[in-house]
Amino acid sequence: MKKIQMVDLISQYGNIKEQVDNAILDVVNSSAYINGPEVKLFQKELEEYLDVKHVIPCANGTDALQIAMMGLGLKPGDEVITATFTYVATAEVIALLGLTPVLVDVDEDTFGLNPEQVRSVITDKTKAIVPVHLFGQCANMDEIMSIAQEHNLFVVEDTAQAIGADYTFDSGKTQKAGTIGDIGTTSFFPSKNLGCYGDGGAIFTNNDDLAKKMRVIANHGQTVRYYHDMIGVNSRLDTIQAAILRCKLPHLNQYIINRQSAASYYDKAFADAKELKVPARDPKSTHVFHQYTLQLADGIDRNALVEYLKSKDVPAMIYYPVALHMQKAYKDDRYSDGSFPVTEKLVSRVFSLPMHTELEDSQLELITSEVKNFINNQ
Repeated sequence: MKKIQMVDLISQYGNIKEQVDNAILDVVNSSAYINGPEVKLFQKELEEYLDVKHVIPCANGTDALQIAMMGLGLKPGDEVITATFTYVATAEVIALLGLTPVLVDVDEDTFGLNPEQVRSVITDKTKAIVPVHLFGQCANMDEIMSIAQEHNLFVVEDTAQAIGADYTFDSGKTQKAGTIGDIGTTSFFPSKNLGCYGDGGAIFTNNDDLAKKMRVIANHGQTVRYYHDMIGVNSRLDTIQAAILRCKLPHLNQYIINRQSAASYYDKAFADAKELKVPARDPKSTHVFHQYTLQLADGIDRNALVEYLKSKDVPAMIYYPVALHMQKAYKDDRYSDGSFPVTEKLVSRVFSLPMHTELEDSQLELITSEVKNFINNQ
């Protein structure tokens, strides 16, 4: 049995090696490293996959969020609501732009933004909501979009962990994650469900005016070279990464199926383990399983479990051990211990098992048996 990895990019690459190698060599031979034809082709293909009017490729997922905020014309002091249980990049760009991050708790089962908490913190300074589709499943977009429309707020979806997920509204309409709000953003970090071999990101929107503005912002604020109409940034998806993503995009649906299959194996293996809570599935959203994240019951030593698994050559990770409101950089007098009870419970109990497209049954059997061995001996 091959070594178990949290994300097995080597094996995934092996299955598409010839295609990827040829794509990279074509770029090298053309020397069109910046804004080469592969970038526009990938943009078009991703627009078709997502059924969205505009995709704006950029340098990384954090830039995607920043460009989105800049595109909305938000001003210093404007409040942006997001979850405290997420990766720091979600709030980082809000703070960097002089906006005020307003943190709220999440749903204990799905980890998505809690709509009722969103309602409770809206003020006359609130301008936007940033739902995070954490671990591969959409937040409650029916409620979030309803709140946004009621209060005339923008919605920016952080889709870095959920590209390819489908959300079905109460009306029966289905849309891809990232295409529901005013803007969607994603990351192509290598470990993502659709990842390149370096950094990369993209922005999605169906709004023509927003798309035009964000393209200008991503290109130094210029429409004509050396003529800068607005403050911008330098954020490009390089051609080699676009070429790699073009090779991988046609496999994304199969990658999702593989991840869902691994998740089903885990679910069945842990079905009778009362000390473990398997990931909930929201019937409105498909789950593409960027992570398979379990919750431990009281009395189970998470650190000891992770160390035990490590000793058995089974990797495990904690996403995320410290909530945003507990981070030194985001300390705020508005928040204190106990302000977000669900998140504070989750950060002490969650852990994630290997999840990728190349997991084999023998590996899954070893992973699950070792987790249960530890639990049973507690």
